Amino acid sequence: MSVEVHTLGCRLNIAESETLRGLLDGDENLVVINSCAVTAEAVRQTRQAIRRARRARPDARLLVTGCAAEVEREMLAAMPEVDGLIANTAKLDPRAWNVPPAPRPAVKRGYTRGFVQVQNGCDHACTFCVIPQGRGPSRSRSIAEVLEDIAVHLAAGVQEVVLTGVDLTSWGSDLSGEPRLGALCEAILARFGELLRLRLSSIDGAEVDEGLFELLAAEARVMPHVHLSLQHGHDLMLKRMKRRHSRADAIGLVERLRTRRPEVAIGADLIAGFPTEDDAAHEANLSIIAELGIAHGHVFPYSQRPGTPAARMPQVEHAVIRARAAQLREALAHERATWLAAHLGKPLRVLAEKGGTGHAPDFAPVRVPADTQPGTLVSVVPARVVEGILEA
Repeated sequence: MSVEVHTLGCRLNIAESETLRGLLDGDENLVVINSCAVTAEAVRQTRQAIRRARRARPDARLLVTGCAAEVEREMLAAMPEVDGLIANTAKLDPRAWNVPPAPRPAVKRGYTRGFVQVQNGCDHACTFCVIPQGRGPSRSRSIAEVLEDIAVHLAAGVQEVVLTGVDLTSWGSDLSGEPRLGALCEAILARFGELLRLRLSSIDGAEVDEGLFELLAAEARVMPHVHLSLQHGHDLMLKRMKRRHSRADAIGLVERLRTRRPEVAIGADLIAGFPTEDDAAHEANLSIIAELGIAHGHVFPYSQRPGTPAARMPQVEHAVIRARAAQLREALAHERATWLAAHLGKPLRVLAEKGGTGHAPDFAPVRVPADTQPGTLVSVVPARVVEGILEA
């Protein structure tokens, strides 16, 4: 029996949890909560996960790591269910757990998609964000380390690799010669001819280098799925967030990509009710959804985080934030429905997953035949959309 690891939050946490399972394998009396602190809701869910895990395993040793273990350290340490905290910056260090080194991730066979961490931390200071407090400055893994991890995933039968990081597109800025993310992707594709699908997690459009752009625009093995850390559609809000792009920058990037690769699907994170947001700013936030054709949207009602500059700005009322978040989600649902309908009658190459579904290259969810083995690439021609999933 192996360690029990519960993961909250981002894809980077998912990748780190895989490494933790390998590091702590065999400790059947240990439960780890890999927490998130990006919003107050994420902290609430972390506390719920801790209580739930303690009820299920009353005699286990329960340790908490992740961003909430840094940002909300005192509060979590005071919970009676918690036996201890592991610093987020040290959670992949065997010495923090008093175990022998085991540097490679534990990858279970049968997985179809492997998350590979290439970068951690962030050097930016977005006014709403506590993540730099939880993860520290930007740190890049070397190309050799990344290639070693990918080799482990491929040996376990993984068909698709997703590169993850807190600020993924800043990869390489702290390495010798300051290589860019495009160079890392090129090295991965050159080394692993058998890797059919390389996907990126959230990227900062302001940091997309020309090499990366060319791969996204023209390389078939790089998936046509770009998730932007957009945050807002109004320039003044972006400035007050201390983002490094404008609305026009985001629109220009998407237009350039779609000119070269029309099938590219756009995802984006949007914040509703950022401090000082008025009706005009909210309308700009709403309108960018259709202008970019956002198919994969995530809405975050603004959450006041302790110690951030945005927390000291004039706040929008909670009821207004909720209403604006609902409007953003409604607009995103409409855009996604239109996007899904555009797939009907077109053959899709789908990577089958557990549960009878899979994903097309643009990350459209697709129902696959019930007898399809997970990890198999199958062709599906969807004829309808049922509950947000394409079906033949």
